[in-house]
Amino acid sequence: MLVFTPELSGERDALAILESVLPWIDMVQVRPKPVGLEGTGPTEARAARDWCRAVLARVAESGRTLPVVVNDRVDVARLLADEGLAGVHLGQTDCPWKDARAQLGPDLLVGLSTHDVTQVAQAIDFDVDYLGFGPVFPTATKGFDRGMSPEATWVASEASDVPVFPIGGIGLSNAQELAHIGRVAVGSALLASDDAPGAARALRGLLER
Repeated sequence: MLVFTPELSGERDALAILESVLPWIDMVQVRPKPVGLEGTGPTEARAARDWCRAVLARVAESGRTLPVVVNDRVDVARLLADEGLAGVHLGQTDCPWKDARAQLGPDLLVGLSTHDVTQVAQAIDFDVDYLGFGPVFPTATKGFDRGMSPEATWVASEASDVPVFPIGGIGLSNAQELAHIGRVAVGSALLASDDAPGAARALRGLLER
């Protein structure tokens, strides 16, 4: 999963980077937010709507079929469902998953961030489609200087009835530690890379070993 935070691209064209990595990713979460502690508030609705439309257009032009979800914004997920947006990803302090499911219905995706095994266990009783779990490693993107370890991620994955996406500080130097899980969510590893398609191809190779 590419966590598409355009701000991570700096002065470069974030949509061009997205287009270059599409052959090696399977899902996009659109998350326009400042990087680090400044990005702890909710995603702004207009930015989410506009970036989701731009991402959906690039995916459609590529000929690939992969789900695109929006971070935080259940209202944007509902608005753009007819345009191909697949659902919403929620944090622990965002809209409750029950409210999101009630608004979006049974067919759209609802993902949920979790930060420890207890939250993963609680989510077994939730009507959600996948979980994010992290931060696995320290990450400056969200201001975490400590991670939880690949071992904790494996426990979380084994405990969950739905797919778990490890997230946080994942890159070419450590992705092989998550190969037994086989999936990750990354942002800066691709969007801030000098060779985004090469990084995407290499990350996928590490996860498929």
